[in-house]
Amino acid sequence: MIKKLGEFFTKVMERFLPDAYLFAIILTFIAFVLALIFTNAGFLGTVNAWWNGIWGLLAFAMQMTLILVTGHSLALAPPVKKVLAKIAQLANTPAKAVFIVALVAGFCSWLQWGFGLIVGGLLAMEIVRRVRNVDYPLLIAAAYAGFLTWHMGISGSAPLTIATPGNPANHIEKILGKVVPVSETIFAPWNLWTAMFLIITVAVLLVLAIPSKERTRALSDEAIQRIEAEEAQEEAERRAEKIVTPAQRIEHSRIINYTFAAMGVIYVVNHFIRNGFSLDLNLVIGIFLFAGIILHGTPLNYVRAVNKAIKGAGGIALQFPLYGGIQGIMMGTGLASVIAGWFVAISSQTTFYMLQFWAAGLINMFIPSGGGQWAAQGAITVKAAQMMGKDAVKAAMMCAWGDQWTNMIQPFWALPLLGLANLRARDIMGYTTLVLLWSGLVLSVVAILIA
Repeated sequence: MIKKLGEFFTKVMERFLPDAYLFAIILTFIAFVLALIFTNAGFLGTVNAWWNGIWGLLAFAMQMTLILVTGHSLALAPPVKKVLAKIAQLANTPAKAVFIVALVAGFCSWLQWGFGLIVGGLLAMEIVRRVRNVDYPLLIAAAYAGFLTWHMGISGSAPLTIATPGNPANHIEKILGKVVPVSETIFAPWNLWTAMFLIITVAVLLVLAIPSKERTRALSDEAIQRIEAEEAQEEAERRAEKIVTPAQRIEHSRIINYTFAAMGVIYVVNHFIRNGFSLDLNLVIGIFLFAGIILHGTPLNYVRAVNKAIKGAGGIALQFPLYGGIQGIMMGTGLASVIAGWFVAISSQTTFYMLQFWAAGLINMFIPSGGGQWAAQGAITVKAAQMMGKDAVKAAMMCAWGDQWTNMIQPFWALPLLGLANLRARDIMGYTTLVLLWSGLVLSVVAILIA
């Protein structure tokens, strides 16, 4: 049954899902029309909200780009690649290949979403050379499915935002006057164990979705040979490089590299000593930045890794302003509050958290940025929780859960992974639709249980 469902959704997505860029434009039109129907902004008011939104996320877009690039660069470090090669040796059948990629991508995305996306992709690329009869789109879908639990993890935008004093989007601090440590969100048992359960069961689900031999779309021998040739050329160029001038010696100086990295390490260690295990977005970026600098060994090696990683951010750089415009419509016209209000209006004490989760899933289709979505939905969520006597912290995490949930059918964050794999969103979204259905069921049940 799972296999047939996977094949069905794959056919649907291949036929109807447009390119991710066109998907963003279509969502813009939908948001615009909804704003005209359900708000009092008017035509010019909606246009102005859209235009202002395009430029309203530039600072946050840079943070998101850095999370992706630092995570990707860290994944390209030789020690990390060696670990991935050893893990890939465990996969000698299609089932093991899919299970391992989904499992590793899930745990790594929980640690840091950019790192998880790229580690999953690199591991898939490593495994596909060893297991030639595995369905390649399914393997990449398994890598993206790991992204499902990112907002329950250490780099989650909403929990980090409400853990940051003075953050403009810390609606809990603004309304309730308190800052929420990550021990009450990311590391709360009801969140942590649910994340681990999903990581494992999603891996099993995708194994059950492996298509029959007749329908398997394996990566061609020519494509594998091309990838191996590119890597061999990079290694040959690195080995042939001669270090003769003072400038080249500085570029390859481990002393300079590690001295610089030590400054970052000292700050991070001191931060944890003074504040406990307190994380915010900038600290997470800093940790992965300096971890990458250390593991690459020399300044020039890290620069090369960043230059390679930045190519995967092209789609984000193009589409972030578009989604900023959509967010501008959602927030500037009040449409996000209207949608969130619909779900609040039909909520009961038992269903409040679940309906906040569903509302966040719907809003995420228009605002796929977790931090941007919290900025749009957070205030009404906290106020509604306060009015109904519910825990605002759990309500905030419902926004996080909904945000990560519908990413499984929202291609925006798949762009760097798809660029790495040379695939289109429609190639993998059939399989990730299965993940959407399963995770939606699990998270809805948990949301009711914790009420």
